[in-house]
Amino acid sequence: MGCGSCGTGKPGGCQSNGGCSTGGCNRLNVHDWLRDLPIDDAESQCKVLEVSFKQGSRKEFYRNLTLQHFEKGDYVTVEGVNGFDVGEVSITGELVRIQMKKRGVDEFSAEMKKIVRASNERDIEAFKISKSREADILARSRTHASNLKLAMKLSEVELQADGKKATFFYTADDRIDFRELIRIFAGEFKVKVEMRQIGIRQEAAKLGGIGSCGRELCCSTWLHDFKSVNTTAARYQNLSINQTKLSGQCGRLKCCLNFELDTYLDALQDFPDYADTLQTAMGQAFLIKKDIFKNLMWYTLPNNTKHYPLTIQRVKEIKRLNQQGVVVDELQAVELTSSKVKEVENSFVELVGQISLKSLEKNDRRRRDQNRNDRPNNNGPRNNGPRGNGPNSGPRPNNNGPRPNNNAPRSNGPNNGPRPNNRPPQNNNNNA
Repeated sequence: MGCGSCGTGKPGGCQSNGGCSTGGCNRLNVHDWLRDLPIDDAESQCKVLEVSFKQGSRKEFYRNLTLQHFEKGDYVTVEGVNGFDVGEVSITGELVRIQMKKRGVDEFSAEMKKIVRASNERDIEAFKISKSREADILARSRTHASNLKLAMKLSEVELQADGKKATFFYTADDRIDFRELIRIFAGEFKVKVEMRQIGIRQEAAKLGGIGSCGRELCCSTWLHDFKSVNTTAARYQNLSINQTKLSGQCGRLKCCLNFELDTYLDALQDFPDYADTLQTAMGQAFLIKKDIFKNLMWYTLPNNTKHYPLTIQRVKEIKRLNQQGVVVDELQAVELTSSKVKEVENSFVELVGQISLKSLEKNDRRRRDQNRNDRPNNNGPRNNGPRGNGPNSGPRPNNNGPRPNNNAPRSNGPNNGPRPNNRPPQNNNNNA
């Protein structure tokens, strides 16, 4: 979990108060897998560092002209607009050259900004003060944009560490005349204002979130170049054209539709082309699906809802016969055996399933009956009479019927019948 999105604002594991030692708090984080390799020539080492701002929301390259060695996670003070800015080192060494080549940045460009120094306490304090103002500035800027009735959405504001410049990121469908808005921002916030328009996908990358797969958004974690996605990619993968399921949180088609597209295109090369329909004696068969995992093509016949799976060789053979003017009598569909194995429940589920409430109730009832039979009889021979299934049902001969020992001499008590087991043995000895 990123430190900026948690409830306390501090990481729970490393306790570094704002920045994890592993760099996992940053978005678009990159693992430096060349870090532990020894350096043969220090002169040929890359003198450019990649610095991230606002927890990886923005990354730029800066030239390191100082003799100080920086590691990943160090805070550095870099050149800004009429001032300075504070960022975090994200990549060092040879991996920076790979990233610059990937993004088309010249390593020896004269326009590349420089690193001033390692951030001191005064720079860090100014950086924290500027970051604490961003939430209030964003809320007030949205109010001004709403009052001017501008068709734009302000998604994020980034304030320079020295507080002299603010960059507002917004999304809009059309061009916006925000000259009046810039004058209001400059007069109220006392900063130099820069308006930067971003796309819907860039906005989702800045805001972050959880996708339908249950993981963080790819654009917030590792994806930085967005390629066009269309519904053709979904058709190649036999996905239903459902706008709700195919759209991401940005409202556009999911970028992951392109991830497996090349695999599907390679697998579909073995399937015959122009095999959408087949001529049979039962009618014209229409292709409904291609299964690249089983190398089958599914067809359906008119006035019939049954699906017929055909092998690629059979489809090519039928297509060749149709081109010769021959109509096949039957499709010769493949008989698919059910490959689904009956799921076996886990052992802990089976053990719980063997115990039911009915068995527990029966054991409870049996235990109560046994305790009742073992209990000494205090009211005469009541246990000898028949009883029903319930405690209150059935005749009770000992309560309402005649008592055969009613007229017999009562030596053990004046009120009840003979009680052979009612008194302890010592009382019987005393009476004797």
